[in-house]
Amino acid sequence: MSGPLASNEQIRELLTDTQLWFIVGLGGDPSRPAYGVAKVLQAHGKQIVPIHPRAETVHGEPGFTSIAEATKVHGPPDVVDVFVRSARASEFADQAIEAGAKAVWFQLDVIDHDAAKRARSRPAHGDGSLSGDRVPPADGC
Repeated sequence: MSGPLASNEQIRELLTDTQLWFIVGLGGDPSRPAYGVAKVLQAHGKQIVPIHPRAETVHGEPGFTSIAEATKVHGPPDVVDVFVRSARASEFADQAIEAGAKAVWFQLDVIDHDAAKRARSRPAHGDGSLSGDRVPPADGC
C-alpha cells in the first residue's frame, strides 16, 4: 500500500478534532519511533495512553497492557495509533474497534488491508477512519 486509507481532510480532522490517543507499542525506549511521536502528540495537547506489554509510564502517563484495560479507565479512545509489525496490526485494529475507537492509525510500514476494511465498515463510533503508512507529526500535528 502506498499512501493513506483516509483522505488528507480526514487526517487533518483526526489531528485537530481528537483528544485521547492510545498508542500501541509505546514503551520507555526513547530510540523507538512511538516514543517521539507520543511526545509530539502530547506537546500538541493530546492525551496519550501507552499500550505495551510492560505497561510502563511514558511521558508521565501510566501505561496499560491492553486496549481493553485502558478503555476501562479512560473510556473509548478517539484514536488508536499502532506501532507494531504488520503481522500483529490486525489484532490491535480489532481491539480498537471493540473498544469503540473513532479511528485507527497504522504507522509507517504497518500495513493490513483486511484490518483497514473492518475499521472502515464498522458501525460503531466515528467514521472508522484509518490512516496507514503515515506519521502524525509529519502530517501536521
